[in-house]
Amino acid sequence: MAAPLVRPRHGKRIAGVCAGLARRFGTTPTTMRVLFVVSCLLPGPQFLLYLALWFLLPAEDAHREAW
Repeated sequence: MAAPLVRPRHGKRIAGVCAGLARRFGTTPTTMRVLFVVSCLLPGPQFLLYLALWFLLPAEDAHREAW
């Protein structure tokens, strides 16, 4: 079973979005961060998506309390 999509409490740099996505999809946080930075070089709403995920993804502690 895949890990839940939450922002981790430890191992995050700014908001934990890339670390949470990396945990969910089974890759390293560094790989996810590099992919995000490279994608920002392309036109599109990548930064806005990051901000949206920052506010929409629950923190790891809040997710554990809900279960």
